Amino acid sequence: MTETEIKGAGVDRLFETGAHFAQVKSRRHPSMKKFVLGTTSKVEIFDLAKTDDQIARAKTAMAALARDGKVVLFVGGKREVSDEVRAAAIRIGQPHVSGRWLGGTISNFVEIKKRIDRLADLTSKRDSGELAKLYTKLERIFIDREIERLETRLGGITNLAKRPDAMVIVDTKAEAHATKEARDAGIPVIGIMSSDCDLKDAAYPIVTNDSSRKTVELILNELTEAFASGRAA
Repeated sequence: MTETEIKGAGVDRLFETGAHFAQVKSRRHPSMKKFVLGTTSKVEIFDLAKTDDQIARAKTAMAALARDGKVVLFVGGKREVSDEVRAAAIRIGQPHVSGRWLGGTISNFVEIKKRIDRLADLTSKRDSGELAKLYTKLERIFIDREIERLETRLGGITNLAKRPDAMVIVDTKAEAHATKEARDAGIPVIGIMSSDCDLKDAAYPIVTNDSSRKTVELILNELTEAFASGRAA
């Protein structure tokens, strides 16, 4: 397979980030076969023209969500891409989970919201100096530790007042718990997913190299730009 065959027309930006690299054939989910263009050095290669079309559809969806004032939760805790996921969400003021998924974030949101409110209350009282008036130094140490634990687990979703209207998930297989909670709740997923993922886990799949930091960064940039444009329309 030649470089020209892999790149096609209009997909250079994707090719340059390594977006075309899939998994080895033995790891490919059956639903992904139609997106594979061929094989090179035992690694399967994605048809980037199809990936580009999927990005376009996802961008249209993101713009529509923004126009309607919807909330999009960004999820991606893999070490390779977690920083990019967090930065993308913050850039457009949306919630994110860029670490370990906390079970029940969607399926038991009432309980999660109680923890979010607890974090907000403790943080407010600490910053105002109220804790210093009500508790001893030792008690405040334990409270500070509780705040730290809550911030680690909930820091990216403190502005989540209700279940999200949609989710952007990087690697739906690695984020299987988040993906399942979204599916069970009927929340549409824009999934940046490689060939080992199940296509049905995303309403808007973007089939690409989900372990490439540059690829994920590129796609998230385009999705957030579309969201920002939709909000400004």
